[in-house]
Amino acid sequence: MRRTLLGMVLAFIAITAFGQTTERAADAPKPQFTTVKENPITSVKNQHRSGTCWDFATLGFFESEILRRTGRTYDLCEMFVVNKDYMDCATHYVRMHGYSQITEGGSADDVLEVLQRHGICPEEAMPAPGSLVGDTLANFKTFIPKLEEAIRRAVKDEKHPADHWQDSVQEVIDQHVGQCPETFIYEGKTYTPQSFAQSLGLDWNDYVSLTSYTHHPFDAWFIIEAPYKWRLKPSYNIPLESLLNVLDRALEAGYCVAWGGDVSGDFTRTGLATLPDGIVPTQQLRQEQWNDWTFTYDHVMLIYGMAKDGQGKPYYMVKNSWGRSGDYQGTWYMSRDYMALNTTYLFLNRQALPKPLNKAMEKHRF
Repeated sequence: MRRTLLGMVLAFIAITAFGQTTERAADAPKPQFTTVKENPITSVKNQHRSGTCWDFATLGFFESEILRRTGRTYDLCEMFVVNKDYMDCATHYVRMHGYSQITEGGSADDVLEVLQRHGICPEEAMPAPGSLVGDTLANFKTFIPKLEEAIRRAVKDEKHPADHWQDSVQEVIDQHVGQCPETFIYEGKTYTPQSFAQSLGLDWNDYVSLTSYTHHPFDAWFIIEAPYKWRLKPSYNIPLESLLNVLDRALEAGYCVAWGGDVSGDFTRTGLATLPDGIVPTQQLRQEQWNDWTFTYDHVMLIYGMAKDGQGKPYYMVKNSWGRSGDYQGTWYMSRDYMALNTTYLFLNRQALPKPLNKAMEKHRF
């Protein structure tokens, strides 16, 4: 995701766009970790020059859910989600008379709603990412400026939206990421995107978002006020220690968890995410850093395991979407303290939650 709407260098140049990452000194030893718990995941992908971490991470999450439930490995199509989600974003912008954000960023909620409303297709059913713009991986350098221009033209009149504006916007999307198929053949069977999504064996009502802030009451739903969460979907607010306990419980039970948070500060290019010495994560510090924008929401990844370093300190194993980069081939080791301070939300299967929490969420339904 990006911190501005236009003119920033995208995605893998976007290691810097995702926050000011740091590098391990060339002569420093590579930290070694012992795996405590590792849940099955699909292969590491590369979002390349696109601000679509939310898409790659959340589809990877759902691929891990399918793998957990059925043992089957799927490669779901990120550009299908991009196509549908960016059109949904454009529609929201027009319905808000331009008082909204046009963004290539998003959240786990975007992917869930695309799956629910539009379905999904396998990777092979659409043009390969980047292939329509002369690249071998996703590249939105020309796409996003043209998309923003097309969407803004729709409300230029200020009295009513331009006639047939949807056609103009959809044309730009299709030209850069490919047209979504109405039907396709997968393993010898014909599907629509909707029937394919239904065949995956997941209940889309099982997925929820949890967070932890004090500017809203605990044990209640609220919409996280972050630029990339334009769908205005609520998260359930619980104390920080409870949030971490939910994460640990889910991982131990075999569930992966999608993570949205901040990767500025000590988030290295080599595969480590730690807090500087002397910083102790607390509920109060989380809130202070959220309030003054020190801590933002700028990246989404997939948590799939737990590990310990040589001193026995706890870490989480996190799949990134920057290809097989860093010292650990696309995995980042995120310290528990970093997780505590820098998490905006966790997105997971509610079946992994403690029963009392599930009941409380139902009782205080948004």
